[in-house]
Amino acid sequence: MKATINWTGAASFAATSGSGHEVQMDGPPDHGGENRWPRPMEMLLMGMGGCASFDVMSMLSKGRQDVVACRAELVAERADTVPAVFTRIHMRFVVSGNNLKDTHVRRAIKLSVEKYCSASILMEQAGVEVTHEYVVEKMLVKNL
Repeated sequence: MKATINWTGAASFAATSGSGHEVQMDGPPDHGGENRWPRPMEMLLMGMGGCASFDVMSMLSKGRQDVVACRAELVAERADTVPAVFTRIHMRFVVSGNNLKDTHVRRAIKLSVEKYCSASILMEQAGVEVTHEYVVEKMLVKNL
């Protein structure tokens, strides 16, 4: 896996992944940024949420669960000193669908966070307290 980061002025950077996709990053105004794109640490948090969500959806799909929507809401706390590393991350999954089995959703999230999601496991190994919860929202399908 590779990435290239190019400075684009002030506190802004263009990051290009090894697969050729580009995202922009920016610093906060009090550090010379223009608040035009996510901060690098926000990108880490979003990456962790994406990693866990990918695993959860993969497992639920394989379990033939009729998922209509899946949202991961992450809240992180950071140290007050430099380096301002993450100290705690809480993930809340909201999974919506038809006839979803709570046991399938619970198991998929637990397996993702504790076994398969490289990002959340890396965070835990670095000393970050990672917690999670979930909500299953049932959809009502109307016959037309």
